[in-house]
Amino acid sequence: MNLQTSIQYLKGVGEKRAALLRRLDIRTVGDLLAHVPRAYEDWQTVYPIADAPLGVLCCVRAIVGHAPVEHMLRAGMTLYKARVTDGAATMNITIFNSAYAAEKLKEGKEYLFYGRISHSNQAAEMTSPQIANADENRLRPVYPLTEGISSRMLETLVGRAMEFTLSQVKEFLPENILREYDLPARQEALRLIHLPNSIQDSQKARRRLAFNELFLLQMGLRLLRTGKEEGRALPLPSHALDDYYAKLTFELTGAQMRAVNEAAEDISRETPMRRLLQGDVGSGKTLVSFLAALRTIDTPSLEGTGGQAAIMAPTELLARQHAENAALLLEPLGLKIAYLTGNIKTAGRKDLLNHLASGEVDIVVGTHALFSKDVKYINLRLVVVDEQHRFGVMQRSLIMAKGDNPHLLMMSATPIPRTLALTVFGDMDVSVIPDMPPGRKPVITHLARETGEDRVYDFVRNKLKAGGQAYFVYPLIENSDELNLKDAVSMAQRLEKKVFPDFTVALVHSKLDDEEKRQTMERFRRGEITVLVATSVVEVGVDVPNASCMVIEHAERFGLSALHQLRGRVGRGQDQAYCFLVYSDGQAGGLTEDGKTRLKVMLENNDGFVIAEEDLKLRGPGQIAGIEQSGYFNLGIANPIRDVETLARARTDVFSILEHDPDLILESHRIITRVLQEAPPFGIPYEEVAL
Repeated sequence: MNLQTSIQYLKGVGEKRAALLRRLDIRTVGDLLAHVPRAYEDWQTVYPIADAPLGVLCCVRAIVGHAPVEHMLRAGMTLYKARVTDGAATMNITIFNSAYAAEKLKEGKEYLFYGRISHSNQAAEMTSPQIANADENRLRPVYPLTEGISSRMLETLVGRAMEFTLSQVKEFLPENILREYDLPARQEALRLIHLPNSIQDSQKARRRLAFNELFLLQMGLRLLRTGKEEGRALPLPSHALDDYYAKLTFELTGAQMRAVNEAAEDISRETPMRRLLQGDVGSGKTLVSFLAALRTIDTPSLEGTGGQAAIMAPTELLARQHAENAALLLEPLGLKIAYLTGNIKTAGRKDLLNHLASGEVDIVVGTHALFSKDVKYINLRLVVVDEQHRFGVMQRSLIMAKGDNPHLLMMSATPIPRTLALTVFGDMDVSVIPDMPPGRKPVITHLARETGEDRVYDFVRNKLKAGGQAYFVYPLIENSDELNLKDAVSMAQRLEKKVFPDFTVALVHSKLDDEEKRQTMERFRRGEITVLVATSVVEVGVDVPNASCMVIEHAERFGLSALHQLRGRVGRGQDQAYCFLVYSDGQAGGLTEDGKTRLKVMLENNDGFVIAEEDLKLRGPGQIAGIEQSGYFNLGIANPIRDVETLARARTDVFSILEHDPDLILESHRIITRVLQEAPPFGIPYEEVAL
């Protein structure tokens, strides 16, 4: 028997029980060892009956005074009662509907009883206790369960699995790492996690197994990067960039320049760039991506054609905005910019694709259409993925497949906490633009009850009279019979006719035709529309510097990420901007604790990274990073929030090992490669780590 043996063949399992264990993702003996306890019952601390705490789980040792007596209450309900003593006090034991458990209690024999003690008629009583032999006072594991599988059953099966296979578990961490972090050996950690002598033992074992997961995840991600086919190093041309800087009407911030230089260094190396660029809404990430594109486009390839760049955005609104900005900033340098979405008409699409395939287009900006089957590039050297969390892993890989191992720059205006970025993007370098362009003022945020929204309307009205513009955002497009919430369609009519009759009000939402949405947004950008009523469709891709008020109704219904993005739509000009989070605490299900937490976080913070950390605590990692489709974020023990220091150590150690032994050919490192192929917790499936 080995770690890969089907669980069905472990003594005590069989075909039927194996089917139940598969519900817990236990398919092999190794999987069983990986199924670690979620908690422990303390059978070590044994109380005298007289001193045992009331109403909490505890353990007492006592002798059975007489065999349990059966009491039939009614059909289907039988009690078995016995009296036990520890020599100083007595306690009544009641067992429900279990003749098997009652028959195990022998008169005059000593046992351990684990349960909650109460007082009935001045006597101590324990109902439905767990029972064990008197010498089994130890910590007992409590496992995650499914119907038909008990914790005691798993405890027995794990003991058998360890007896047959624990010796087969090989060490893979170098001795110096074990010593430096005082980590137990791999076999010992697995033994102690299931059979700890103390809580300290279990904590030490859990720390080692968490380190295993984070170390192997980081190693797998890093090997995927270094194992890729080498790209072609691109020199760092200067004249195009000098021309570009000269045409800018503003200076780049220090953080923008740092991100530009980091990307430039990446592009100059043999290994293709894999970089995540994080920056809050309006911090200037797109400008950095344009400068990265110049690095790749201005270098002639072996075919005599300049490189190409593709910038992919999740919505047509955002893609069009990027295309317009690229045309404004880059076409004066002689570059040719194209815009491609699924709605480009047949004739125009054919011409555009021909120009792209022939190399006449330098930068193409678009949506998912950029990786359509009929789209061909002559020399795709750079892929930029904006709002990366909105694309699945497969979508990102499809656009990358359009080039010969191109450079990759992923951008996110939804700040990803450092803990999560290190875990999920372990194969990528990370650049951060933490500051805003000079002159930007933090948005002032207010909370307002739904019953006090008239004061919000009055405030916004005064700002509109002073020449400003405003957004009003709602969670629903149209009225819903099931949800007692305001909707964008109804409120657009009310705002236009009753609240702001002296101003131009327009509506935009996802059900409208794309061209109608584009025209409405363009009119709002030009100032022809004063109040824009919308759903979260305006969360990305809207840049209107004159808009100074954002009103989000039923704000408790929005996630932190959406609230932060929506608030980022204002404050993009020189004027002070305001965001009103209007909440309903009496209707529509009331204000939940999570809802209160989100509103409090938004009220107290403008820093997107602080908000992201709170979002991570509330929602977990999958949705924030856009990895719920990837199928690999299955850390069984490690937690990227709790184990952030362990994560940082593991990452440092991985980098150190690969720096000195990039191919893991040293004898002390070869086992790491083998372990990466094994099942958790001994490794993570290699092919599942790819982003």
